[in-house]
Amino acid sequence: MKFFIPVIAGSIALASYSAAVQADSSTENNSGFYVGGNYGYLKVESDDEFDDSNNVSQGILGYRLNSFLALEGSYINFGRYGNDLANAETTGYTAAVKGTIPLSQTLEVFAKAGQLWQETDYNVAGFSGNSDDTSLFAGAGVNFKVTKNLLVNAQYTWYDVDLNADNVSSDSEFETDFNQASVGAEYRF
Repeated sequence: MKFFIPVIAGSIALASYSAAVQADSSTENNSGFYVGGNYGYLKVESDDEFDDSNNVSQGILGYRLNSFLALEGSYINFGRYGNDLANAETTGYTAAVKGTIPLSQTLEVFAKAGQLWQETDYNVAGFSGNSDDTSLFAGAGVNFKVTKNLLVNAQYTWYDVDLNADNVSSDSEFETDFNQASVGAEYRF
């Protein structure tokens, strides 16, 4: 799956570039910065003790290169998840390539793929520690334009997260998937 994410990101970039080249030259300049935020539901799926659901919040800063392609960074708080035996709390930063296809004056669909740099504080059977790691992610969603500058969105994002609990045992890598369904807003400058 980790090799699939770069293929998605490359496809988004190529499709966005092709769409930009084919765009009418009379189209207004749609480049510029945007800020946003998302709040939603997080489902943590693991083969171990970390299965749980939780709330997730995310702050976003991006730059639109044109109507079709953007670069996006964010800070995300996945919250606390797990049970009494094994629990963790994860936060992180992301960087992504985002491709957008306008369907009408008020509706857009988008896909994004990128890298997550996460830090996790964990407690497994009384052993505590923290872990820093990187993960790939991919997502898709829909934007609804409320005004020329304000949009609301709904999206789904999948993160391939691994947790290394080194002080628990010699083979203590927990493979987890974070599945985020969220709603949010975006303001374009």
